[in-house]
Amino acid sequence: MTYAITQTCCSDATCVAVCPVNCIHPTPEERAFGSTEMLHIDPKTCIACGACADACPVDAIFPVDSLPVAQREYAAINAAYYDGDTADGTPEPAPEGPNFHTWGEPSFPRVLPADFAPLKVAVVGTGPAGMYAVQDLLLHTSAEITLIDRLPVAGGLVRYGVAPDHPATKKVGDTFARFHAHPRVRLHLGLDVGTDVTPEEIAAHHDAVVYAVGASADRRLAMPGEELPGSVSARAFVAWYNAHPDAAPDGIDLSAERVVVVGNGNVALDVARILLADPDTLARTDIADHALRALRDSKVREVVLLARRGPEDAAYTRSELLALKHLPDVDLVVDDHDPRIGSAVDTAEAKDKAALLRGVTRTRHDWERPPAPGRRIVLRFHSEPAEVLGTERVEGVRVTAEAGERTIPAGLLLRAIGYRGVPVAGLPFDETDGTVPHEGGRVSGQPGTYVVGWIKRGPSGGIGANRTCAAETVSTLLADAVAGALPTPRHTPRAFHRLARRRNRHVVDARGLAAIERAELTRGRDTGRPRVKLATVAELVATARSARPGLLR
Repeated sequence: MTYAITQTCCSDATCVAVCPVNCIHPTPEERAFGSTEMLHIDPKTCIACGACADACPVDAIFPVDSLPVAQREYAAINAAYYDGDTADGTPEPAPEGPNFHTWGEPSFPRVLPADFAPLKVAVVGTGPAGMYAVQDLLLHTSAEITLIDRLPVAGGLVRYGVAPDHPATKKVGDTFARFHAHPRVRLHLGLDVGTDVTPEEIAAHHDAVVYAVGASADRRLAMPGEELPGSVSARAFVAWYNAHPDAAPDGIDLSAERVVVVGNGNVALDVARILLADPDTLARTDIADHALRALRDSKVREVVLLARRGPEDAAYTRSELLALKHLPDVDLVVDDHDPRIGSAVDTAEAKDKAALLRGVTRTRHDWERPPAPGRRIVLRFHSEPAEVLGTERVEGVRVTAEAGERTIPAGLLLRAIGYRGVPVAGLPFDETDGTVPHEGGRVSGQPGTYVVGWIKRGPSGGIGANRTCAAETVSTLLADAVAGALPTPRHTPRAFHRLARRRNRHVVDARGLAAIERAELTRGRDTGRPRVKLATVAELVATARSARPGLLR
């Protein structure tokens, strides 16, 4: 028996660290790690000890012989990774000794002096990037952390970005939650940097400040009609079905039979899947109550995914497409309007992404007719949107293709072409790529200030990519501390806690966050769901204050 890594892999390499025979690749030290969609277990060398499965934060690793039908393909996917050469094109040398994979030389990049004083570090943002930085600092140093978020609840994109029908992926949040009540952590949730406190005030109370604020805007199509009602960013749609406080409950109209999604990355597949999933299945998740009601009444029967390039260059990961192929009672079809599409699928090698579309129905779609009975997702490659059509709201999308222009009638357009960072108060900003200029995580020209996550590297990489990103930033911070390059704070973190309370009396602390967690889980048990989220700032704050009114831990 061997183990296999499946769809929910977050690539944070926790499993790599515990494998006793080095059979999980690529590792963070290998070049392919930066671009891999998932990690893979070598079936020829796995000893089935189960250490990786126990360590996996997202329950992605299972014995091959116990894989459910929808995930049996992952046994072959794991094995195929080890066929022939390594991912970077060079044959792996045969190691000496009992192991079948070469071990790298031991490396100890951080050496802290024995008398290294505890650092006082503020981390702004409680998503994966910020929490991986917190984890690194707490586990490997004696640092004291001030954790800040503008929302009155922690989680970032784990709470508000992961699709509700991916509960295993959300489990990585449990790993982070143990640090919220850590004795060296102080929580300040609902505290807005730039409004309640300034970056200068945070820096004046801490040795270093790490910004993990993500990418909270979306890229634009820059074409006529984009601002029409019914043209919505996928980011806003995801926030809507995940009960983000900034999302209006009535902000999405699902009265049209056809929806066009521009883009074919994982977010595009997520929104397509949620639009057509069985509401009774979604009712067993933590989807927002208002979204569940809207989806029960939805008229949507067809979702069209537009991609500028062909299936060989699709932006989605293999695992997300495989999940789409197994969506109950939803047909997956490819619009065969361009001969390049069929050619790419039929000639693709087994490892190529286009090969996953073999067996998927290919048909020439007639866009003059309304959607046929049933529910379907249509992949339309080699199509570029040129104009959003309509007078008072979206009525269709004009697309250009090899065979000429086509109009696809639709009542809702979702733009899923990527996220974008926004300027952070007091920090430099690169308008070209939407990031904060930095050197190894150190903000250029601002000693003691650091960035991590999407605001550092741009909106690329999943949850696990933030672990190595955070490790780099924390290493830079510690090197600066050892070198004496950090500014000396004028005030103490305790003084900052008092300042935060004066500026915003609704700040949520660790005890308040625990009260929110209990309330949501209780609401879930009462309705047969894992949890029912509190969807407004007022609800979240009121629940937190009920735990310890007027006090800050």
